[in-house]
Amino acid sequence: MVSGVAETCDRAALYAALDGFMDALLARDPGRVRWAEGARTTENNVALQIGDGIWGTATGRGDYDLRFADPVNRQVGLFTTLAETDQESAVTFRLAIDPTGAISEVETLIVRQSDEALRFENPKFERKPILEAIVPEGERMSRERLRAVADGYFNTLEQNDGQLFTRFHPECNRVENGVQTTNNPDFLLPIAGLPCEEQFRLGWYRYDDRLRARRFPLFDVERGLVMAYGFIDHCGRLAEYTLTNGEHVDSMIRRPHTFYLAELFRIEDGAIRQIEANFMTVPYHMPSPWGGR
Repeated sequence: MVSGVAETCDRAALYAALDGFMDALLARDPGRVRWAEGARTTENNVALQIGDGIWGTATGRGDYDLRFADPVNRQVGLFTTLAETDQESAVTFRLAIDPTGAISEVETLIVRQSDEALRFENPKFERKPILEAIVPEGERMSRERLRAVADGYFNTLEQNDGQLFTRFHPECNRVENGVQTTNNPDFLLPIAGLPCEEQFRLGWYRYDDRLRARRFPLFDVERGLVMAYGFIDHCGRLAEYTLTNGEHVDSMIRRPHTFYLAELFRIEDGAIRQIEANFMTVPYHMPSPWGGR
């Protein structure tokens, strides 16, 4: 049985708990995990009984392993891929460990492209050294400052009109559902050919009406990482709008629609350097079982 983390909690112990959880999942045996009393699990924003969902369908795991940990909050996160028979999907896990070492929370977001209207073709799940790099101790930011920079990204995205409420590193890139959506002219949206800051300065994402239920449960201060969750609501009423350069464009979403997202930010020198995100469509205005504003 997975023993989890003892009262002294560090990165190695959190990673060991994560590995034990993943081994149990791939064995389809939740009984190998030591669960806390009243443990909560969700899959794609829906509360499930332990052992339901991917516990019955996972057939393998890909090589991608982007992991990070927060010993203060006793949380560990993972971006990877899971196979279910003939389909491999991007997946994000967040685990919380209680003081006894038992797993008290598991939040899973799995992007099954066969279920999505907006499909991301040819995903590449590649290691990104910048997300693993250690920030020199004298250059690390406080948890509060890290959160402020990440929350500023969401403020910039919400009703995007060209104003910036955060800072972007000149080498900033964003990967969503395994596909780079900045500096990538081959992506299906023309805006993807531009860098992070230029996209937002144009006001392209004006159709993102609300970014709500924001949560920031995990801070990997040593690596300058913030893990965030939230929802992007689109009311679908905006037909066309004008970018800050005067160009007229049509809104890509013309119906009530919501994305549920898990997003990891690497923040360097007070600016966003790299973004890793998984998101999927959920019912419009779906609430979160995890709360958030």
